Amino acid sequence: MYLADSSLGPLSPNLTELIIGTISFLIVFVVLWRVLLPRIQQTLTERTDQIEGGLQRAEEAQAEAKQTLEQYQAQLADARHEASRLRQEAQEEGARILAELRERGEAERQRLVAVAHEQIDTERAQAIQALRAEMGALAVELAGRVVGESLNEDARQRRVVDRFLEELEAEQVPESAP
Repeated sequence: MYLADSSLGPLSPNLTELIIGTISFLIVFVVLWRVLLPRIQQTLTERTDQIEGGLQRAEEAQAEAKQTLEQYQAQLADARHEASRLRQEAQEEGARILAELRERGEAERQRLVAVAHEQIDTERAQAIQALRAEMGALAVELAGRVVGESLNEDARQRRVVDRFLEELEAEQVPESAP
């Protein structure tokens, strides 16, 4: 049976088929609504929970990574600070060692200068003594020629030389005093 009022001709639906189709559709729709829709909603809810859980875990992992990065940066800052402190200590130690070596060098220089002065004074005294002895010998020889007598006795010779040198020194002292 076709709908008589329809102007569609052979394309117009049969009323029984339309009613049976509508009832079948409603039955399938109710079954899907009651059985399939809760399962779909449950699956969607689980997937939403998984996605949200994954996002939450990702946020937690990101927060943990950020905290770890901050810890590493703090450790790096501490290591840099420690390296700076050690470098400063090394510079101070180097300056202290350098100052100590300078002090030792200065002390050694002063010691060497003192030893050199002492050696010079000793050599000067020896040179004066040698010059006195030579001057005494020359004076004895000269006095022997002047007097015309040999002054070979050592004791006598020493007395004459000492007296002569004392007279020379006595003459030099008043001259160098003014």
